Amino acid sequence: MGLFARLFNLRPREAPAVLAGLALFFLLFTGYFMLRPVRETMGIAGGVENLQWLFTGTFLSTLLVLPLFGWLASRVARRRILPCAYGFFVLNLLLFAALFLGYSDNPWLARTFYIWLSVFNLVAISLAWSVLADVFSTEQAKRLFGMMAGGASLGGLTGPSAGTLLVAPLQHSGLLALAALLLAGSAGVAAWLYRWRDRHPLDPDEQPAEQERQVTLGGNPFDGAVEVARSPFLLGIALFVVLLASVSTFLYFEQAALVAARFPDPVQQTQVFGLIDILVQALAIFTQVFLTGRIAQRLGVGVLLVAVPLVIAGGFLWLALAPTFAVFVVIMVARRAGEYALVRPGREMLYTVVSPQQKFKAKNFIDTVIYRGGDAISGWLKRALDLLGELPGLAMFIGAIIALTWAGTGFLIGRAQRRREEGNSTEETGAGKTVP
Repeated sequence: MGLFARLFNLRPREAPAVLAGLALFFLLFTGYFMLRPVRETMGIAGGVENLQWLFTGTFLSTLLVLPLFGWLASRVARRRILPCAYGFFVLNLLLFAALFLGYSDNPWLARTFYIWLSVFNLVAISLAWSVLADVFSTEQAKRLFGMMAGGASLGGLTGPSAGTLLVAPLQHSGLLALAALLLAGSAGVAAWLYRWRDRHPLDPDEQPAEQERQVTLGGNPFDGAVEVARSPFLLGIALFVVLLASVSTFLYFEQAALVAARFPDPVQQTQVFGLIDILVQALAIFTQVFLTGRIAQRLGVGVLLVAVPLVIAGGFLWLALAPTFAVFVVIMVARRAGEYALVRPGREMLYTVVSPQQKFKAKNFIDTVIYRGGDAISGWLKRALDLLGELPGLAMFIGAIIALTWAGTGFLIGRAQRRREEGNSTEETGAGKTVP
């Protein structure tokens, strides 16, 4: 056990919680990645030139979901927010499964599912990270978040493989029902994590904070937006997310165009998307388990937020000079693997130094409305640039500028996080001296 603890950078009694965090993400991402290749194929079926409409529809749907989530977060105890939301999503999946049994070829059902899954994945993943930020301390987050994110990458490997094997016998409706079962299991794991923290509080002086998880956050459905507007730190995170979404959208549109041109058969398209997913997750899982926590612990959160944007800025310039499918695959794998292994854990570590209201309401607003708003705006920008056919590399050069701005924003909020963490440590030390 001593060798195991040193290998994975664990402290006493943390192993069960880390395994639970792994399971939380594994179940969630296995279900999501079973359905993701289907969503991508449905997106191309409507025409690559129309993707910006799906992105806009997703953003508008996110605006409708925000007050519903805000209402839930205001009236349900923190520890019950995720189980309630996931329970609602399970019912949605079962409804889609029933509809696909009778209307599998309906284009509007396909578009609706595309938008629903795009909203679901942001809300569900954001909530999972909110639970971890609520349960673990900043110091634990630096060591453990990357490792627990490995469950997402493992699910990202298992999901496409399971989907490929099971889609023929189960059809789309069966995959949706199976994803609903996995999501319910993920909700059960989140509930167990709160019980684990109850049994192992961070510090006897922090016991009242543990009891606060039993009560509601209060407020109104729009508190998340207000919290972001009032906090320079949260505004910095919001800008970081907009730039991340813009880079992702530029590459996503390029992926759709290159895959549609090179692989006209929808079956081949689904296979290509699945293969890219497998490459991404295989690279990400090694980094998450063995490197992310050590990088954050020794070099700080800022390094996690800056490294990938700098690499992608160079990748955009490479793609502008050599716009081939092979070059694109290298850049896309680097971007997505880096986001899963470095950027996302680093981003979530930022929320360990904010209030519970901000961990749930403001974080969800940033992860959904701000992210999808960035998607929609950059989608229309990318489409406008694509229409300038005589300047094919212009979008890639603009993407490089966005990526460099993304890196600069990551550096600034990483530094702000470090100051907040040091301030909290100073306050705790001072408080400790006054306690008899």
